[in-house]
Amino acid sequence: MTRNLIPGILAMAAIVVASNILVQFLYGQWLTWGAFTYPFAFLVTDLTNRLYGAAAARRVVLVGFVVGAICSLIGTQIVGSFGPLVSLRVAIGSGAAFLAAQMLDITVFNRMRTAAWWRAPLISTLFGSTLDTAIFFTTAFSATLIFLEPGNDVSWAGEVLPLLGFGPGVPLWVSLAVADWGVKLGLAVVALVPFRLIIAKLMTRVA
Repeated sequence: MTRNLIPGILAMAAIVVASNILVQFLYGQWLTWGAFTYPFAFLVTDLTNRLYGAAAARRVVLVGFVVGAICSLIGTQIVGSFGPLVSLRVAIGSGAAFLAAQMLDITVFNRMRTAAWWRAPLISTLFGSTLDTAIFFTTAFSATLIFLEPGNDVSWAGEVLPLLGFGPGVPLWVSLAVADWGVKLGLAVVALVPFRLIIAKLMTRVA
C-alpha cells in the first residue's frame, strides 16, 4: 500500500511546492499563477481515494500539509519589498484551508463512492474548493481577524472596490476570493478528464 501511494505523495508535494512558488506571481488583476496549479491537489486526493480508499487519501493529504507548512516556514524567512513573502496570517490560513478542505473532499467523495463515476470527484471538489477559499481568504485578509497578527497591515485588502471590477462594492479580498473560487470550480470540471483517463488505465492494468 505504501509503495502504491508514492506517486500520489510525489504529485501532491509537487503541486504544493509549485503553488507556493507561483502564488508570488500575479496573473491579471485578481489572480496569481498559483490559482491554476493548487486545485489539482483535489485531483490527486480523489484519485488516491478512488484507487486505495479514504485512509490512504488522508495519508497523502497529511504529507501535502507538512510540505505546505515547510514552504510557509521558509516563506516567513524570506523578506521581499513589502516584508516576509509569507505572513503569519497567510501561513495559518493556507494550512487550515488545505487540511480542512481536503478532509472534507475525502469525506464527501467517500459517501458518493457508489454514485456515477463523475459525481464523487466533482461534487467533493466543489465542496472542498468552496471551504478552502472561504477559510484562506477570510483568515489571511479579513479585518475581523486582525488579532491573529496585529503587526501585519492588511488594510489594502479591505479597500472597497467593485466586485471583480464591475459588481457591487466589496472589500478587495472578496474579489480575490471570488476569482480564485471561480478558477477552482472551472478546473474541477476540467479535472474530470484526467480523472476518468487515469482511473480507466489503472483499472485496466489491474484487470
